[in-house]
Amino acid sequence: MPLYEKRTYQILTGKMPQVLELETQMYAVMEAEGFSQNLIGYFTSDTGPLHQLIHIWRFEDDAARRDFWKRLFASEAFMALAVQVRPLFQGQEVQL
Repeated sequence: MPLYEKRTYQILTGKMPQVLELETQMYAVMEAEGFSQNLIGYFTSDTGPLHQLIHIWRFEDDAARRDFWKRLFASEAFMALAVQVRPLFQGQEVQL
């Protein structure tokens, strides 16, 4: 049975445009390096808790999920952008 992972990032107020620009660049890297096939979608909040960026991912099982993140975080191109976007996050929540 597939496993879905929801990652919710709380963005610093006023920084969403900068985050979305960096996330667009990160997606291009993921696509070029073959990581985008697990992504269901990126979403931003418009109602309820605001200033949130939400990713939903699909994996075959937990072992595939852990392997995916290990390989993605080993990508130098991806991590060069990740270190730029992380200071714009106020918090992160991961749900399976």
